[in-house]
Amino acid sequence: PVALFSHGLGGTREGSAYLGLHWAARGFAAVFLQHPGSDSSVWAGVPPKERMAAMQKAANAANFLLRLRDVSAVLDQLERWNAAEGHPFAGRLDLTRIGMSGHSFGAMTTQAVSGQRHAGAGISFTDPRIRAAILFSPSLPRRANAAQTFGAVNIPWLLMTGTKDVAPIGDADVASRLAVFPALPPGGKYELVLHNAEHSAFTERPLPGDTEKRNPNHHRAILALSTAFWDAWLRDDAAARAWLDGEGPRSVLEREDRWQRK
Repeated sequence: PVALFSHGLGGTREGSAYLGLHWAARGFAAVFLQHPGSDSSVWAGVPPKERMAAMQKAANAANFLLRLRDVSAVLDQLERWNAAEGHPFAGRLDLTRIGMSGHSFGAMTTQAVSGQRHAGAGISFTDPRIRAAILFSPSLPRRANAAQTFGAVNIPWLLMTGTKDVAPIGDADVASRLAVFPALPPGGKYELVLHNAEHSAFTERPLPGDTEKRNPNHHRAILALSTAFWDAWLRDDAAARAWLDGEGPRSVLEREDRWQRK
């Protein structure tokens, strides 16, 4: 099975490697995308005092649409490589079992290609090849209706956020992140809210503006739950599904972390 990951604004395909290394060790083809226009090139070489403005400028609709095209382009390329005789990936990818994931701007990218409705767009960006999705720091788009935006998501989604998950760029507050899960239809939907977790909890490094000490159990929980989710919904692993739907998640969470499903 294939697990894709989309980085946040100003990131690279090498970011959040802890996820890719763990998923790969568990037998998934971890494919990490890099998005020109909203990657590290946005701030590289820019004077420190001007970097925030450069990042804000890059967080635009044009780059968002380019990201969506990146996802389809990568999936198209994986299909070509999988079918190419002599290629290192030939015949090794199960492209009937594709998961999509991302953090922050990458979560927005993931939402868009895995079932979110876009009011006024008149088109769907959903890629039917995606079978399940994990959203690290999801958010309700500005001025959008949650039920209309997420009410037609018909594949499994796992949402992960924190009680202090506010990004230094953009207007997504904790309330906008928590607005997503209640609007999702039932069936393979899960939400983890890590206590005191900031936006950087889902990455490998602190971010500007962090105030909390990083909790080492956060990554432990993120890895356990994300891998169980991929096992359950990309591998049809009944034991992983039972673990997710039962008391298993509480065994890796701390008392004040919140977990729910529907």
